[in-house]
Amino acid sequence: MKTAIFGVDRQRIADSVARVRPIDTADDEAIERVFARAAWSSIAEPGDAAAGALIGEAGAARALSIVLSGDVDRLLRAVPELDSAAAERALARWRPRLVSSEVLASLETAGRRGVGLLLPDDPAWPAQLDDLGDHAPLALWTSATPGAIEHLERSIAVIGSRAASRYGEEATVDAVAGLVGRGYAIVSGGAYGIDGVAHRAALAHDGVTIAFLAGGLDRFYPSGHTELLQRVAASGAVVSEVPCGTAPTRFRFLQRNRLIAAASRATVVIEAGSRSGSINTAGHAAALGRPLGAVPGSINSASSAGCHRLLREYDAVCVTSGEEMAELAGGVEEVGSATTLVTASSDPTLTRVFDALSSRSSTADRIAARSGLSVADVEGALLLLELDGSAVETATGWRRP
Repeated sequence: MKTAIFGVDRQRIADSVARVRPIDTADDEAIERVFARAAWSSIAEPGDAAAGALIGEAGAARALSIVLSGDVDRLLRAVPELDSAAAERALARWRPRLVSSEVLASLETAGRRGVGLLLPDDPAWPAQLDDLGDHAPLALWTSATPGAIEHLERSIAVIGSRAASRYGEEATVDAVAGLVGRGYAIVSGGAYGIDGVAHRAALAHDGVTIAFLAGGLDRFYPSGHTELLQRVAASGAVVSEVPCGTAPTRFRFLQRNRLIAAASRATVVIEAGSRSGSINTAGHAAALGRPLGAVPGSINSASSAGCHRLLREYDAVCVTSGEEMAELAGGVEEVGSATTLVTASSDPTLTRVFDALSSRSSTADRIAARSGLSVADVEGALLLLELDGSAVETATGWRRP
């Protein structure tokens, strides 16, 4: 067993790492890997492609050793596609920020605040984020209920202007109610305006909602949404790719937007001005090939100018209800042969229960909350779906085949 890791007392690193995730504190390799990922989330800005390429080729721990050495040739051997100038610039960016005491402090703060660290090789890691390639997040810091992150598999991003109108707020509430009733988790950015309304509407309908933030999870931003984001974390998840102690900046907001787009099956812009940050998120969704929807508004409303631009320039689909937004994301047709009973049936209860199922097991109570039905109705529908092969009962609940 080593006495030091990356030149820091091994026991202190082991204790700090154990605060944010279960780990075998006797496993030096595991400790190095987790500490290295935590360090990289501090020293590289979100979306740093050079960091992503280096870690992809060398692994997080070896990549961190290369930065510690300051050896340009080692970096070039690990990432041959970089030229000397790019390698020198990368090391110049990273080395001043590699301060072990600060990494340890961020881990210890996270541990005190109940913030966990999710890594790309964890079973719960949202695999769709890997579509970002070298720009994918190096780690995710999370304040979440168990299993909440897995709901990203069936989620839709609902975003829009911070200066929301009454029309935009009402459209958001109606849309989210329809989506939650069809078993979708709601993803947004925790901001004032449409984002906040989307989170609140999901909570009001007992749905799962997930907020991606641009700063560390030790201090929620905006501060006026602290209570709301605490509620989101208590029943869903609040996520960031930067560690505790990191301030949100304009650049980090823009980079955060790529996570919202990549994590969701589809992105819907409810209301947005012509220069709204939601246009940036929509651009990421379009670049990733994710379905993109926009809610139309009055041609005289500046608050809807961005949505109209998306319809005109980004090939966004015009959507006006939760049903249409679910269709945008694939709806029940996406799961193929298992939908035979549901799509052929005239019983809306079966359709709603099937929509509320996912590949992860859920209890009848949870399915009832997602579908908006009583537990008794859900239990009866589940038995019929099981007979048809459209639902499977497991030790922990019900899921799709």
